[in-house]
Amino acid sequence: MTFVRVCGVGELEEDTPKRVELDGTPVSIVQTEGEIFAIHDICSHANVSLSEGEVDDCHIECWLHGSRFDLRSGKPDSLPATRPVPVYPVKIEGDDVLVSLTQES
Repeated sequence: MTFVRVCGVGELEEDTPKRVELDGTPVSIVQTEGEIFAIHDICSHANVSLSEGEVDDCHIECWLHGSRFDLRSGKPDSLPATRPVPVYPVKIEGDDVLVSLTQES
């Protein structure tokens, strides 16, 4: 599994998504509840950026229609989205946040 540096831990704000691109793939990096997550940045219901939404209780909410996705699994827990979005492995090395595009789910 190949990991790529996406940002520094110090660049992340609690519960504020940060959008990055890895090999043309949009990814939202989220620090919440003491952990850092990487989730595909495009809502599975509509073609909008999840990183523009709000983070609460380990979920990210799509700002357009209100679907919420679990940051751990990518699964939606509210309509209108019914399909999960990919989540990606994250590793921390020193102050570096590294992500692999290999999907965890």
